[in-house]
Amino acid sequence: MSYRKTLKLICGFAGGSAVVVLAAAAADSRGYFGEQRGEAASRWSRFTVLQAAQPAWTPASHTPAPTGHSWDFNWDKRDPSALSNGKKKETATEDPSSEQDNGKPKATRNILLIRHSQYNLSGNSDKERILTPLGREQAELTGQRLAALGLKYDILIHSSMARATETANIISKHLPGVDLLSCDLLREGAPIEPVPPVTHWKPDAVYHEDGARIEAAFRRYIHRADPKQKEDSFEIIVCHANVIRYFVCRALQFPPEGWLRMGLNNGSITWLTIRPSGRVALRTLGDSGFMPPDKLTRT
Repeated sequence: MSYRKTLKLICGFAGGSAVVVLAAAAADSRGYFGEQRGEAASRWSRFTVLQAAQPAWTPASHTPAPTGHSWDFNWDKRDPSALSNGKKKETATEDPSSEQDNGKPKATRNILLIRHSQYNLSGNSDKERILTPLGREQAELTGQRLAALGLKYDILIHSSMARATETANIISKHLPGVDLLSCDLLREGAPIEPVPPVTHWKPDAVYHEDGARIEAAFRRYIHRADPKQKEDSFEIIVCHANVIRYFVCRALQFPPEGWLRMGLNNGSITWLTIRPSGRVALRTLGDSGFMPPDKLTRT
């Protein structure tokens, strides 16, 4: 076999194990490729670097190792077993397992977090930072998408900031009968200093001020269902990118300081599911595929 063909053979296996390359080299050095031993040895010596670059594959070296802490099922402080600990029984015949079953959530909460639409960045105050014409189109598209999902929404909560309020009002036109509720806790802010740090963005508010408020919003809205809730619920929260990203990190028990590593388009949908057991799933993150490409923005 010619030198050129041999090189092609080696390159074809370059992404695999070093054993294949070494085996081919040994065969050629014995003259199996039709060359003299000395010529082959000199040519194969040129591939020393290639051979050394191929790591030996073992199951241990390619199996991901768990990192961090195990899942905390009492992350929302609503685990029935934790709530019943320390309670004094009223009667000697009271069955503690029955009490725990009665206080166990049975419904699943679905929380759809909507980022507000594009707004006027040049506004000097919150009242002036209203939606742009494109932003109003985006809100219409988001409302249409939520309606098309065919879900029975229980409530539509929104930040009290102008851009979120306007977005929620447009969306609500597509969801007749769903109550609107405004909340100051959901206003935009800086939840926690991001890691890695950034120099191009410095929030006006101090982290510990905004962070306490946004954490309070998380605890109010992101938790498992109340034991009295009979059916699964679908709740919409229209707020801001920083708030949504922080909520996602906290709900999934990811490091909250990583919130700025994610990006969300205007009018996008992020869907969290919280099971009665305390398990949390992220069904969608920043879904905006229902919008035409020319309507997508991230401001």
